[in-house]
Amino acid sequence: MMASTAQIVQTCAAIAPLDRAAMDAARARQKQLTKPEGSLGRLELLSIQLAGITGQARPQVERKAVIILVGDHGVVAEGVSAYPSDVTAQMVLNFLRGGAAINILARQAGARVIVADVGLAADLPPHLDVFQYKIARGTANFVRQPAMSREQAAQAIQVGIDIVADQIAQGLDLVATGEMGIGNTTPASAITAVYTGLPVVEVTGHGTGVDDEGLAHKIEIIERALARHEPDPADPLGVLAAVGGFEIGAIAGVCLGAAAQRRSWSMVLSRPPGR
Repeated sequence: MMASTAQIVQTCAAIAPLDRAAMDAARARQKQLTKPEGSLGRLELLSIQLAGITGQARPQVERKAVIILVGDHGVVAEGVSAYPSDVTAQMVLNFLRGGAAINILARQAGARVIVADVGLAADLPPHLDVFQYKIARGTANFVRQPAMSREQAAQAIQVGIDIVADQIAQGLDLVATGEMGIGNTTPASAITAVYTGLPVVEVTGHGTGVDDEGLAHKIEIIERALARHEPDPADPLGVLAAVGGFEIGAIAGVCLGAAAQRRSWSMVLSRPPGR
């Protein structure tokens, strides 16, 4: 697994700064268009940023994909979600049928939808159009032990790098990342608390429709986990291993891999009803 860590470091090293010349050219072009300067608001700023990312004054975004990373979470056993982990697999089937909101949005944008299993607790039928990268059948319950090993954390990130590299090889200008995994707002809040230094109560929401009592319990579970593991924000792999999720690591890998190849990315959320 040391090779995987080395590949992650290599990918990060390949991420270049924004191309200032391309941004200047894009900014100059904005001033030549027949419209009041700044009238398109944030769209103008995004177009300039996109030029800096791609290194092209007039970047193309014709080839688009939404990559949905799927993983379950052992901490669901602590009652942090209003839904059981079984719903994760049900939502994956909905993605594959084209019935989820992200499918509709992707069709409107002309983007293909890629679903990758990096840690689903269930086994899907082999004929389904799912990229199989399962690291384990869900993470461990991080209140009682680390969510995963450091080796698994590195593997999750590398999976994301590999997936986006494969999609870029097929032709990809713009990628959106998404996730699906019941209980995933719990590790997300834990990681946010680690990196912001804010109290858990300030970075934790109701998530999957839990009531106020359930929210208080969820906060208490995260606080216990952070007190147990004491994750160090200077050690991102250690943070992911302690309180993260396989799909969270894979999303990070997609973003790193896309940035290393000067592709723009954004994040969308795929949630079941009521979340």
